[in-house]
Amino acid sequence: MSEASLQVDVLVVGAGPAGLMAADVVSKAGRSVLIAEAKPSPARKFLMAGKSGLNLTKNEPLDAFLQAYAPLHAALHAALKDFGPQEAIAWAEALGQEMFTGSTGRVFPRVMKASPLLRAWLARLEEQGCDLRRNWRMEALGDTVRFSTPEGPREVLAKRVILALGGASWARLGSNGAWVDAVSPYVELAPFEPSNVGLLVDWSSHMTRHFGHPVKGVTLRAGAYESRGEFVISATGLEGGGIYSVTRGLRNGAPLMLNLLPDWSEDKVKQTLIQRKLKETLTKFLKRALRLTPEKVALVMEFAGSKPDDLITALKALEIKGLKFRPMDEAISTAGGVTFESLTDHLEAIAKPGLFFAGEMLDWDAPTGGYLLTACLATGRLAGLGALRSLS
Repeated sequence: MSEASLQVDVLVVGAGPAGLMAADVVSKAGRSVLIAEAKPSPARKFLMAGKSGLNLTKNEPLDAFLQAYAPLHAALHAALKDFGPQEAIAWAEALGQEMFTGSTGRVFPRVMKASPLLRAWLARLEEQGCDLRRNWRMEALGDTVRFSTPEGPREVLAKRVILALGGASWARLGSNGAWVDAVSPYVELAPFEPSNVGLLVDWSSHMTRHFGHPVKGVTLRAGAYESRGEFVISATGLEGGGIYSVTRGLRNGAPLMLNLLPDWSEDKVKQTLIQRKLKETLTKFLKRALRLTPEKVALVMEFAGSKPDDLITALKALEIKGLKFRPMDEAISTAGGVTFESLTDHLEAIAKPGLFFAGEMLDWDAPTGGYLLTACLATGRLAGLGALRSLS
């Protein structure tokens, strides 16, 4: 073996949560593992997510949890059934992290950071013999895998290869979809699309005073997708978990509809509207009688006009018009990528045995709230187990 080549049981390309989980599973079984990471440090997107409190998973019954991924492919279903919310919590606790469940069911480390968990995880991988190589960028994928490295070109001859290279958003953190050409000879690919992404709106000037303000207590709907989450009015549009939850419907062409009074029946709204005083302005009436916040009133004025033809519709089904997605690289995640139909139940390429895929490279979609990270861990685990199974 030359200085420029290495031999290993399993090569994992990509040191995000999916790749690290795959390496964890394989190395724990005593197999030699090399992890190649293109960036100077591992799990950059994982650490970025943890800056606002690492939302590891959602503590809810498995059936409800799985609904967040609909339509759900059988392989992803199997991965999440074996490694769902309770398994994710137990995994983090085994790495010394005390976890807690918030009022909405979201699960976080008590320290509200990702870095202690990552440090403990990397230490365990090192103890299990994993060889982590930083600044190793994959250049070619074939019988051997070729990398450009700070020390020059390197080739790795691996019995099994697991790719966990991320989706096509947040390129500065390592996920840019540049792997498409390398893997296209072996798998089918669905086009990348933004998910969990903010919306661009060309606001009129009267909205300026509301920039940065949250909108709560509404129901958002786009086609088959509905959310009771909140969102923020920004200078460029709308952002936040409520918007992200209905991204899939918006991508399918459905309009964004807001129910500004989700706890009011239509009859109650009608009876209240009758009470409007003759000389009372609409803005004053909406604030007084319906207790709408200034942000909700502004949205009514922006999209239904100061004298809406149908005030019931403006309050219970307000259509937010003229929306565009923010650039895909600004999306929290992406749909599209390697199709499950081109893989086995253990995420192995049908056309190239020995090559496995995990994480956001796969064509699945889910909202924020713990679902994204849990699925990355679960598919990394499934790919690792698949590699071990094929080696035995």
